[in-house]
Amino acid sequence: MLQGRTIRIIGIDPGLRRTGWGVVETLGNSLRFVASGTVTSDNTLDLASRLRQLHDGLQTVFHNFQPEEAAVEQTFVNKDAVATLKLGQARGIAMLVPALAGLPVAEYAPNAVKKAVIGVGHGEKKQIHMMVKVLMPKATFDTDDAADALAIAICHTHHRQSAQARAAFAGL
Repeated sequence: MLQGRTIRIIGIDPGLRRTGWGVVETLGNSLRFVASGTVTSDNTLDLASRLRQLHDGLQTVFHNFQPEEAAVEQTFVNKDAVATLKLGQARGIAMLVPALAGLPVAEYAPNAVKKAVIGVGHGEKKQIHMMVKVLMPKATFDTDDAADALAIAICHTHHRQSAQARAAFAGL
């Protein structure tokens, strides 16, 4: 993590049906929207084939946008164990693709993402999307998942700056 240069970060919001992704660039306190989108899987296929679709789609995104760091939202556990397990498998793909590219992968709880973007740990999706647009007026997103992925990337920019500051201060 070099200071004084632009860092390209991808945020990934994992899901078996739709995995959102958002790419931003950061330099110091500045933040710039690069791209966002959604990788989808065909729900008529078997699980392995759907996971392969997510993998291949994310690999294409990584090839096209060349991020240097990745951030993935942590899985929340819900009442449906089967759905939670499938989400975990999609999350595994979301972590594997950047790891295979040699990138560090940060993980953030949904509440940490909300706190970084809207200032509190609980909030509506509308608030998150509105703040993403406030922070990056040129940002566009085709789905809620892509907007959430941009919020995850924004969260990572805040946390990576804190980590750099702590490291610099410790070195004094």
